[in-house]
Amino acid sequence: MEKKFRPNPNSFKNTFCVFHEVSLDNINGLELQYDSKSGSKYYYTEVGMYRLSNHWGRLANSKWRLEPLEYEIDGAESRNESKIKLGFALWTNFYPDNAVDELYYLEANYIKKIANYQHKNNPEYNNKAILRTSFETTKRIKQIRNLLNLTSWAKHFEYDDLDVLRQQIINELIFTNKTLEEIKREIV
Repeated sequence: MEKKFRPNPNSFKNTFCVFHEVSLDNINGLELQYDSKSGSKYYYTEVGMYRLSNHWGRLANSKWRLEPLEYEIDGAESRNESKIKLGFALWTNFYPDNAVDELYYLEANYIKKIANYQHKNNPEYNNKAILRTSFETTKRIKQIRNLLNLTSWAKHFEYDDLDVLRQQIINELIFTNKTLEEIKREIV
């Protein structure tokens, strides 16, 4: 009889994790090991967890984000628009979370115009971006997303290239403790 891998039920409390979307084919032949009240389905393996769900982000006392799978269609990128997504994460990618410690840093992709937060235990963290608490991170990420996606804020500036101005302000928000107001005053 094959031994089932079952993590400790408390292993996921107060954790941060980035799941990567994968094809539904990945769970073919796997046994469903937990079906939550909210409808999420969990499949455990020795190396990690598959989670099939229609909701991601803040989950009870954890933060689990899904990095979407991008599909190539005739040279253009597209996303799977189905609400139910399958994500996979290695057990080693579950990091501790709490409201008081400075655990998170921000990153921006200026080409795709997206910003996200990452955990300081992420092996890609280079110690350059400022670490912040969950509350501070939430506030800054909202500011960065507004800068990336809106233009009304730029009417108060003289600039030749809006994208260069955006990047200048966002980099200050990521790599310094200056407030958005301080940054804007320095640029004017």
